[in-house]
Amino acid sequence: MATLRSVTSNRSTTQTPDDEAPDDEAPDDEAAVQFGEQGARLTYGSYLHLEQLLNAQQLESDPGEHDELLFITIHQVYELWFKQLLHEATAARDTMLAGAGGEEGQSSGLWWAQHLLQRVHVIERVLVHQVDVLETMTPQDFLQFRQTLAPASGFQSVQYRELEFLSGAKDPSFVKRFKGLTEVERGRLRRRLEEPTLWDAFVHVLSERGLGVDTDEAVTASVRRAAHDRASYADIWALAEALLQHDELAATWRARHVVMVERMIGTKTGTGGSSGAEYLRSRLPLRYYPLLWELRSAL
Repeated sequence: MATLRSVTSNRSTTQTPDDEAPDDEAPDDEAAVQFGEQGARLTYGSYLHLEQLLNAQQLESDPGEHDELLFITIHQVYELWFKQLLHEATAARDTMLAGAGGEEGQSSGLWWAQHLLQRVHVIERVLVHQVDVLETMTPQDFLQFRQTLAPASGFQSVQYRELEFLSGAKDPSFVKRFKGLTEVERGRLRRRLEEPTLWDAFVHVLSERGLGVDTDEAVTASVRRAAHDRASYADIWALAEALLQHDELAATWRARHVVMVERMIGTKTGTGGSSGAEYLRSRLPLRYYPLLWELRSAL
């Protein structure tokens, strides 16, 4: 209260009866409310960098087509969510790899990893539902500006490939096939190829708990044991289910995406030169964790 008293004591003795400044006078800068660290005036807009964010939607069509703003906004939002997914999935992986030694400590660490993966699931459901917004655009309206996008393509999303690599679907060919990568982007993809995946981290957890991991058969047997002895391995089984849910939701998004593309452009080639919907359909069988899917037949 010392600061408040010192400010009050500096006020003029000719104040209005209710001690408030007259409406036609600006408040004394010294008396203005300070907020933020060390009195810095951090605002909602400056904290979120809204000026830069809201100026990042630059239309390529000329004159500007109405629906191009929607198309850009949707894809920028996707990239923001990809960034968050990478943040959460990386932390979940690192938590599993860190371990804690001993069953009780390990269980505590797995709770946090599972919590982060649950957040991943919620975000992935949002990604699926965002397709509904994009489908409010008609095919003929999309075709009004589609050609101006070439050779840009969603195929070139570095963060999406990072997420696939981190999840377990590493494919070095993407680094070679991508066109227009910056050195920073190329470095990010290479690091993801070299880093442990979520599956690597899960196998590490099994090993830390004394379960077999030397072969795929041993891993399957270990997860089956966790499934049937949840009194001892409930946390491991829950983590396996969380990974499978991540895999399922990723597959759901790919399926929803390909149907949307077919609705918009049919069998046309992609703006980046890919085969379009045909390529997307070739990705539908992808599974991050095939052993967890195969386990269903052996439970």
